[in-house]
Amino acid sequence: MHYRLLPAPLKPLADKFYRSQRSAMRATTGAQLWVAEDREIVASLCLQQVAHGHWLTSLLVDTRWRGQGVARQLIATALADCTTPVWLFCHPQLSDFYLRQGFAPCPELPQPLAERLARYQRSKSLLAFFCAPCPSLAAQGLKP
Repeated sequence: MHYRLLPAPLKPLADKFYRSQRSAMRATTGAQLWVAEDREIVASLCLQQVAHGHWLTSLLVDTRWRGQGVARQLIATALADCTTPVWLFCHPQLSDFYLRQGFAPCPELPQPLAERLARYQRSKSLLAFFCAPCPSLAAQGLKP
């Protein structure tokens, strides 16, 4: 399995992956696109710069690869050099997964994300999580 930052010109490959999984997700324009590949893309996520940090969106793993640690490793790879907070929104049933990845419930969001979450919560149940960077560990290649 190979984990990497997908160059912007290859964004259509990420969109093709999302479609192949029958997902409405799409690669966010201007975001970093991280993928896991095994001859083809088997997982993807977007990391978008926002409010002195990053917003993690569109994490999806091919159904055939779920439960094998692909999402965990993709998140770890994407956040390895991140020196700013990372926020995400998730369905309540994914809480335990994100807690195991080092995220925690977020008591307060930056204004742009707080507004977006309020809009999203009108139609679905979502929770906000964040992960604070640990620069000294990141510099050593370690995760908290």
